[in-house]
Amino acid sequence: MNAAKVHALFETLREVNPAPATELEYSSPFELLIAVLLSAQATDVGVNKATRRLFPVAHTPQQMLDLGEEGLSAYIKTIGLYKTKAKHVMQTCRILVEQHGGKVPPDRAALEALPGVGRKTANVVLNTAFGEPTIAVDTHIFRVANRTGLAPGKNVQIVEDKLLKVVPREFLHDAHHWLILHGRYVCKARKPECWHCVIEPLCEYRDKTEAPQG
Repeated sequence: MNAAKVHALFETLREVNPAPATELEYSSPFELLIAVLLSAQATDVGVNKATRRLFPVAHTPQQMLDLGEEGLSAYIKTIGLYKTKAKHVMQTCRILVEQHGGKVPPDRAALEALPGVGRKTANVVLNTAFGEPTIAVDTHIFRVANRTGLAPGKNVQIVEDKLLKVVPREFLHDAHHWLILHGRYVCKARKPECWHCVIEPLCEYRDKTEAPQG
């Protein structure tokens, strides 16, 4: 996809959704970090249901530690892999208290040193909590980038590197959210809904779909 098309693509997505945001519910960098940790292999809807009960009683690392692993598990047991996630959250909170004064560090290396936090989670926190122009390539972004021809690549790191090169600077901060939401609701995995896609004229996907009949 050439530069003019890329610019038009993001311009179109911005017109439709001028202020895109994560669908995870949070009110601080710490709550966002915990929500993203819990969201691995789970839906944002499912995570939000759990955190609506959890965050009112534990919205700081120390409060989370005070709950204990079993106490935390009781709040998040509806989320997949909750036992492993509870362990990671406890370990992360301990590090935040002991090494970062109970604050989430706005630093990639420090974030990736936290248990359960990989590059994708770090990118989400840096982008959403701290305004960094990062792109966290999840399954939705990976699919959209490859399917449209925006930034094709065989793995998430290649796609991330390409996106950071091709996305114009004016769109870089919000690109992450636009692409996730587009993949989640329009450019779906099994069958993209090309018939109501706002970027369909720019997309280079060969097997465009038509609206179902009836």
